[in-house]
Amino acid sequence: MKRVVLTLIAISSLAACVSAPTGPTIAIMPREGKPFEVFQQDDQQCREFAANAIKDTSNAALKEGATSAVIGAALGAAAGAVIQGGSSQNIGTGAGIGLLGGAAMGAMNSSGKQNQGQVQYNIAYQQCMYSKGNQVPSYPTQGGNPNYAPPNSGFKPIQ
Repeated sequence: MKRVVLTLIAISSLAACVSAPTGPTIAIMPREGKPFEVFQQDDQQCREFAANAIKDTSNAALKEGATSAVIGAALGAAAGAVIQGGSSQNIGTGAGIGLLGGAAMGAMNSSGKQNQGQVQYNIAYQQCMYSKGNQVPSYPTQGGNPNYAPPNSGFKPIQ
C-alpha cells in the first residue's frame, strides 16, 4: 500500500510539471494609428483563440508523462520478478527503478509535447493578430502603402 501511495505521488508530481502555454512568446505591435485599447481587445481575443486551438496538445503532454511513469513501473516490477524469481522485495525494487526511469522518459516526452504546444499557440496567436491588422514580425504590414507598385522586373509577356 505504501508503494502504491508513493507511486501516485510521483506520478502526480510529474503531471504537475506539465502545463499549457499561458501566453504568447512572440512580440506583436499595433499597427500605426490603432488605439491601444483596441489592440488590447485584439490581444485578449487572440489569446483565447490560440488557447482553444491547442487544447488537445496540452492534454497529450500530461497523458504522455503519466502513462510513461505507469508503464515504467509495471515493466520494472516485471523485470524485478523475473530476475530474482518473484521475491516481493525485488518486485518492489524493480517497480521503483522502473517508475523513476518511466518518469524520466515521460518528463522528456511531455516536455517535447509542451514545446510543440507553445509553437502551435504562437502560430495561432500570430495568425489571429495578423488578421486583425496588427504588425507581426517577419510578415509585411497589411494594406501597405496605397501608392505601392511592385518593382519592374523588365519581363515582358509574349503577345
